Amino acid sequence: MMATMSDSSPMDLAIMFRSLPRRLSDARGDVAANAISGQLAAIDQRLARAAQVLKSDVDPLSIADAIDAVPADAWGSELDELRRLALDLGKDLRAVAAENPEHEG
Repeated sequence: MMATMSDSSPMDLAIMFRSLPRRLSDARGDVAANAISGQLAAIDQRLARAAQVLKSDVDPLSIADAIDAVPADAWGSELDELRRLALDLGKDLRAVAAENPEHEG
């Protein structure tokens, strides 16, 4: 059975946040920002919320570093929130890719 983001570990989440800039760039390609402004705004909002949860800077690498800094036994409900944010970020990336005729899925 394949793991889902809902049972992802903090390490999985850190990897997802670290890869977000590359994944966004790949999904976006040459699509103009105004064509995907809604998706970009949603991504920014989700990153801001993740940073708020972790008390980190609002960029994917800082968020990933903040996730890595939390001891395994110190996680509470914020882990579930980060999992939800990661799922939503995945949806946002797919929406960006759908606007890019050059994206190969």
